[in-house]
Amino acid sequence: MSQNPPDLRPDLAPRARLTETPRRGQPAIGMVSLGCPKALVDAERILTRLRAEGYGISADYTGADAVIVNTCGFLDSAKAESLDAIGEALAENGRVIVTGCLGAEPEYITGAHPKVLAVTGPHQYEQVLDAVHAAVPPDPDPFIDLLPASGVRLTPRHYSYLKISEGCNHKCKFCIIPDMRGKLQSRPAHAVIREAEKLVESGVRELLVISQDTSAYGVDIKHAEANGHRAHITDLARDLGSLGAGAGNDLWVRLHYVYPYPHVRDLIPLMAEGLVLPYLDIPFQHAHPDTLKRMARPAAAARTLDEIAAWRRDCPEIALRSTFIVGYPGETESEFQTLLDWLDEAQLDRVGCFKYENVAGARSNALPGHVPEEVKQDRWDRFMARAQAISEAKLAARVGQHLDVIVDDIDADGIATTRTRADAPEIDGNLFIDQGTEGLSVGDIVTVEVDEAGEYDLWGVLR
Repeated sequence: MSQNPPDLRPDLAPRARLTETPRRGQPAIGMVSLGCPKALVDAERILTRLRAEGYGISADYTGADAVIVNTCGFLDSAKAESLDAIGEALAENGRVIVTGCLGAEPEYITGAHPKVLAVTGPHQYEQVLDAVHAAVPPDPDPFIDLLPASGVRLTPRHYSYLKISEGCNHKCKFCIIPDMRGKLQSRPAHAVIREAEKLVESGVRELLVISQDTSAYGVDIKHAEANGHRAHITDLARDLGSLGAGAGNDLWVRLHYVYPYPHVRDLIPLMAEGLVLPYLDIPFQHAHPDTLKRMARPAAAARTLDEIAAWRRDCPEIALRSTFIVGYPGETESEFQTLLDWLDEAQLDRVGCFKYENVAGARSNALPGHVPEEVKQDRWDRFMARAQAISEAKLAARVGQHLDVIVDDIDADGIATTRTRADAPEIDGNLFIDQGTEGLSVGDIVTVEVDEAGEYDLWGVLR
């Protein structure tokens, strides 16, 4: 049993889980997927297409005829991690195709690893398939190699990411995601709903809605309506929440990457009604108006506190998670202290934090007043200590309460790892049940009485 550590990268997806075994003689492809949940969805789409063409999916290097490395380019440390993964795949397999965000910089990759077979950019599915076809020609058996209706999934069977758009219209100075993934491109609402219906039909109990800017969903297509569904985040959330009733089960719908635009308040009644989980993942990034201006982000932290108070008034059970950057160029001790004071007032439930890093191509690199590394580390330590104290106090208040949880895992000793409605997989906390779990299965949603609390996790007994 592992507890949730305070230094988890809040941008990372769960580790991809490959469970299929290729048949003898079947061309097989391996996949290494790095980065955020949006990249994991890209990996699922690529593997689904390959599976439909008769390729097997290998869980290890030795069983694969070629390996796709789906890279991340979010931070320089993530780029280094991607280069390391490419190098490992080359050493272990030798036939490597690179895709993903770092693929937008092909010379950067081939300069370090000239032996890769091909490099493609983010969500360039056709180019990835062309590269696979060239490296490993397909050889399907039409009587055996059939694609499951729900496609290839790299998450556990009971939850799934649902990507509703690509790209981003923001111009944050520290971020190059729009340069790599382009401007906002929303999917038609009816296509999103149809995918969600298929996932629910296949046994998914929790839908994790993701995009680069979930609040802006539909803006680029003028909130078009088709087949009875409108491309607006409020309408989409309502439609997704209604799928649970249609399926006759308790479906959890969780919203990630929600910018605090004014219309977000329209989501809160849906949470109070139980249509979607009372959970908002909002990337505030900082609280001092001068720091936010240097980031080229909205600088209305005080009004944000008013919004948070209104959300909690209308839905007292709402859980708020966010990510922040410390050590941004020009950040003074006074600005950092403002962030700590804001955190004390906001009392967010779940918090992640990055130390600022330069990223090639980001406009923040040219800003004056870069903060020394030791100061960044000190501020990160102080920020996380403050966030930890808030988390510990909030969880202590949960002792004695009855909470609904979803079962993620049951280990060999019968200890169940579960999550409450306030916890997203991998990035938030867990609730552990260490007795009476014999009748539980992964994906069950059950009621638990909390009997112990830690800094990030809870323990409880079944009720």
